[in-house]
Amino acid sequence: MTRADPLARPSVRPSSRTAAPRRPRRASRLGLAARILAAVVVAAVVLFPLYWMLVVALSSRSDLLGGDLRLVPRTLTLENFDRVLGSFPVWTWFGNSTAIAITTAVLTVGVNMLAGYAFAHLRFRGSTALFLVALATLTLPVQVIMVALFRLVTDLGLYGSYWAVILPTAASAFGLFLARQFLLGIPKELIEAARMDGAGHLRVFRSVVLPLSKPLLAVLFFMSLLASWNDFAWPLIALKENRLFTLPIGLLYLQSENGPDYGTTMAFALLDVVPMVVLFLVFQRYFVQGFARSGIR
Repeated sequence: MTRADPLARPSVRPSSRTAAPRRPRRASRLGLAARILAAVVVAAVVLFPLYWMLVVALSSRSDLLGGDLRLVPRTLTLENFDRVLGSFPVWTWFGNSTAIAITTAVLTVGVNMLAGYAFAHLRFRGSTALFLVALATLTLPVQVIMVALFRLVTDLGLYGSYWAVILPTAASAFGLFLARQFLLGIPKELIEAARMDGAGHLRVFRSVVLPLSKPLLAVLFFMSLLASWNDFAWPLIALKENRLFTLPIGLLYLQSENGPDYGTTMAFALLDVVPMVVLFLVFQRYFVQGFARSGIR
């Protein structure tokens, strides 16, 4: 048995509570600061056109004609908004855009959700081929099918009405893809359990699928609403009366009547853009969740 050396220094083991080195913490702080700076720069680049629209819309006509525009206007005026609202039926066009966009969005959500549930959880012959055919329509530009759509709505007696704009856009191939990918993430055990309890597919869809699909519903609704709100080419063809115009067509009508009046043009454009910006801010959380859970990166 060996004797311990009384002069030997006891070995000191490194404590697990030893403070972590400061270099990684400093590097993490620098990385966070860099990400915040990059986010601020990107936000400034994205928001600057909207800010410039606001500056031009609130500038006086004399400043616009004289070219005396600044990032911060010297005087603010609402004369451009007064001219727009007093000379054109803007609120009528706003109501038309709202009615068409909301109706289209509701129909699109219903059709895409039902079709996405069928492709995700039902098995029938030719489902894969039919799904691929639906996705293949994404490669077709809308200009290719405009003549066929025009003949269709004319033969149905819908030309010149709201339904001529709503029905041809009441489904979306991308929305179908998004719905299918999202609904594939719902556990099949839940659906099978509901089926074993005697629930039909419509009951399962209403009681099980829809409560779990709130982020997807928000994404589909907002995407459809935004696409319908900004649609210009097809409503220009399908609508023929001034009282039925939407805001994008009204903007073209304003430019043809007033010429290069940038103040009124930007004032009208703000009335068109601001509602969609507000809706995006409201639905932003669901929008991100829906894309993340659908496997879209």
